[in-house]
Amino acid sequence: MKIYTIGVYGSSEKSFFNKLIENKIELFCDIRQRRGVRGSEYVFVNSKRLQEKLKEIGVYYLHVLDLAPTTEIRKLQQEADFELGAKKRDRYHLGQVFSTEYDSKILQKFNFESLIERFKEDKISRVAFFCVETYPEACHRYLVAREINRLFDIEIIHL
Repeated sequence: MKIYTIGVYGSSEKSFFNKLIENKIELFCDIRQRRGVRGSEYVFVNSKRLQEKLKEIGVYYLHVLDLAPTTEIRKLQQEADFELGAKKRDRYHLGQVFSTEYDSKILQKFNFESLIERFKEDKISRVAFFCVETYPEACHRYLVAREINRLFDIEIIHL
């Protein structure tokens, strides 16, 4: 099994879906709280269109809401970004407060064993965890992948 992470900022629709196809992704795990992106540039990752396109290219879709940061946790990162004068789309890493809160309130409570077992039962060997940020280190998908690697020693590839 391999775990991938993917963001959308900085990608065109074609390049985004080509990454999934080229890496033979079988299951796409959307770990966003709100499954939409503002503006026309990334409309292709708004939930309905995204699911339609994934189905078209033969990739299963799974929304894992329990891995999405809460509104309160997201607000902590927004405050840190504001203090640094950074924009979400230009962020290179997550703030320590976000990471700590996400770890204690989301990661430590999530049943990763059940999720990985489900992948194995369904014979899924290539899973992509998705959120929007360009850089994996700037997104909670990085924390999810790091935890999976820590718990199961599964290879992680950031697309």
